[in-house]
Amino acid sequence: MDYKDFEKLKERFSRANTDEKVSLYVNTPGLTKDQYRELLEMYPKKDWNLLDQALW
Repeated sequence: MDYKDFEKLKERFSRANTDEKVSLYVNTPGLTKDQYRELLEMYPKKDWNLLDQALW
């Protein structure tokens, strides 16, 4: 995903509730490994189990 689109996604991700964050993380195509990592750093650690479940 190009820089400009990713910056928009990060803004949306930061304002999203937990369910929306999970959906964005799991369903956004074209993210690089580093972009996934950056989003994961913004994800609340207390809810990692929800993200883990969505990835399986």
